[in-house]
Amino acid sequence: MTLQQDPERNETKYLHKFANFAGKRILEIGCGEGRLTWQYAKESRSTIGIDLDRDALLVATIDRPSDLTSKIHFSLAKSEQLPFSNDLFDVAIFAWSF
Repeated sequence: MTLQQDPERNETKYLHKFANFAGKRILEIGCGEGRLTWQYAKESRSTIGIDLDRDALLVATIDRPSDLTSKIHFSLAKSEQLPFSNDLFDVAIFAWSF
């Protein structure tokens, strides 16, 4: 697993303050190595993380908890050209991406 960047868990606290992930279909734009993904994905119905960094997606796939294999998927994709239908997601997350 990657280095913990938020030992006080502020990201998780505020993420859950502003969004309800329970049973929702989530799109995470700029998921990187999945560091933030693991903080909410257990609650979601499904999660797709996209990123432009193929190596980061490989790390995320390898680090994905085994109990979330069927719930979390990763895709090499641009946020400007999403390869998904418009009504596929309930919540979109865009954090620490530029």
